[in-house]
Amino acid sequence: MYIEIAIIAVIIFVIMFSTGQISFNQLISDNEAVFRKLKEEDWDFYVKAKYGNMVNPDILFNKRVRNGVITIIMLVFAFIANLSALTIVVAIAGGFGVFKFSYIDIKGYYKKHINEIDAMLPHYLKSIEILIQHYTVPVAIGKSMADAPGIFKDGLQDLINAINSGDDTIKPYMEFAKLYPVRDSMRMMRLLYRLSIGRQDRKQEQLLAFSRTISNLQQKARETKYKNRLEKMQGMTMKMLVSTGIGVMILLILAVLQMIDL
Repeated sequence: MYIEIAIIAVIIFVIMFSTGQISFNQLISDNEAVFRKLKEEDWDFYVKAKYGNMVNPDILFNKRVRNGVITIIMLVFAFIANLSALTIVVAIAGGFGVFKFSYIDIKGYYKKHINEIDAMLPHYLKSIEILIQHYTVPVAIGKSMADAPGIFKDGLQDLINAINSGDDTIKPYMEFAKLYPVRDSMRMMRLLYRLSIGRQDRKQEQLLAFSRTISNLQQKARETKYKNRLEKMQGMTMKMLVSTGIGVMILLILAVLQMIDL
C-alpha cells in the first residue's frame, strides 16, 4: 500500500515540476534568508579561486540547496513504507551531505592549488609597482584591472569604488583582505594602504620598502611550493620503498615455504 502511494506521489510531483506548478528555484528564492544561514563564510572565495569570474557563487550555492532538497524528498519517498522520526532524520542527513559535498569538493581544489592561489596576490601587487610610481594607488589599481587575476577583479573594483566614494580609511583594504583570505593578505593590504596615504616626498622610499616586502612574500610562496613538492616526492618514495620491501618479504616467505615442502 505504501509503495503504491509513494509511486503515485512521485508521479504527481514529476507532473507538477514539469508543468511549472512547483519550482525549486521559486522555493529557494522565497526562503533565501533561511538558506543563506547555511552558506559558509569562505564559499565565495573558494568559488572564485576555482572559477574566477566565470561562475556566480550565489547561483552555484542555490544549486547546492536545490540538490539537497531534492535528495531529502527522494529519500522520504524511498522510506515512506517505514516512515518514522529516524528515517526522516536519515533523509535530512542525506540531503545535508549532498549539500555539503560541493563545498568539500571545492575546498579540496583550493587546498590542492593553495600555493598557486596564495602566490597570485603578491605577484599582482609586484606587477603594479611601476604604475604606483606615477599614479595614486586607486588609479594604479584601476589601470591594472585588465591584467589582474580573475579571482581578484570584483574585489579590486569594490575597493576602488569604496575609495572613490570618499572612504580614505583602511576599511576598504581590510574588506578586500577578508574577501580573499590568501596567505598574508591582511599584511599586504596594510602595506598598500600605508603606501596610499604616504607623503609624496617619501613615496619612493615607501615604494622601495613595499617592493622588498612583496618580493619577500613571493620568495616565501615559492619556498613553500618547493617544500611541499619535495615532501610529496619523499612521501611517494617512501611508499615505493615500503611496497618494495613488502613485496620482497612476501617473495622470501614463499621461497622458504617452498623449500620446506621440498
